[in-house]
Amino acid sequence: MDDQKKILFSGMQATGNITLGNYLGAMKNWVSLSEEYDCFYSVVDLHSITVRQDPAELRKRARNLLMLYIAAGLDPEKNCIYYQSHVSAHAELAWILNCFTYMGELNRMTQFKDKSQKNVDNINAGLYTYPVLMAADILLYQTNLVPVGKDQMQHLEITRDIATRFNGVYGDVFTVPEAYLGKSGAKIMSLQDPTRKMSKSDDNLNASIFLTDDTDVVIRKFKRAVTDSIGVIQYCDEQPGIKNLIDIYCACQGVQPWMVVNEFEGKGYGDFKLAVGEVVANTLKPIQTRFSELEKEKAYIDSRIKENGEKANYYATKTLRKVQKKVGFPERIR
Repeated sequence: MDDQKKILFSGMQATGNITLGNYLGAMKNWVSLSEEYDCFYSVVDLHSITVRQDPAELRKRARNLLMLYIAAGLDPEKNCIYYQSHVSAHAELAWILNCFTYMGELNRMTQFKDKSQKNVDNINAGLYTYPVLMAADILLYQTNLVPVGKDQMQHLEITRDIATRFNGVYGDVFTVPEAYLGKSGAKIMSLQDPTRKMSKSDDNLNASIFLTDDTDVVIRKFKRAVTDSIGVIQYCDEQPGIKNLIDIYCACQGVQPWMVVNEFEGKGYGDFKLAVGEVVANTLKPIQTRFSELEKEKAYIDSRIKENGEKANYYATKTLRKVQKKVGFPERIR
């Protein structure tokens, strides 16, 4: 790593496909970040098992997610793209940090409440202490910056609190991370409920566009997108469905909302939905082509997994050994 560069960390669960919202809202802008930052992108499969998973399916999804990172433009030579489960320091540090995290802090986590309601038959301790593992993910690499959305800001705050608390006891051990506030991507909403964010866990398959959706599927989903009965294409909060479609069109084409309104003046919703579907399909095509190529390049992907896993382990272990020494664990005999 370049000592002059700040460190940026982000992770994504291997529990589903990457949505158009993930891509346009974040990943598209990450591609150029390796020029400015040392970037760690983790497939956070330890987090994934807070919900019951089919083992073979989880392995497949984890590998697909790693390949999608690369297919979307993240260079695995310049970015450390790795499996969380291949770096045992994540779990080891999480246990130590559990002992520096208060129950009251975890009780205030809104995501635990939300996920508990969705998984009433499996409200487990891992789901409860999820934010502590997330803190370990970030602090292991002495991370300076974390790209976060509003729904994750609470987790970054508890990470900062834990790091500050630990540093207060043992000295300057962890870098206290900050939110990455670089170029913000488009906020893409559900196609079926434009008041909610597009989500890979949505039960309604028509609500989200996935990076692996083929052209026919993309077009069909946009044709079914919820709009309104006003019948005029304009960019306003009173028409959240149309506004969302305009945002998607703008993000794919690199244009401004007013330009889209002018382009489609007098056109019907059906024509507009078809046009949005076509520009999205064209945006996804190069990613899908590269993904298909990577599926056939097993030796190359395996080599990236091995090399980046070793790199992540090296930096994570440096922090973990320091923490273990600070809290009083016996040093290893080498």
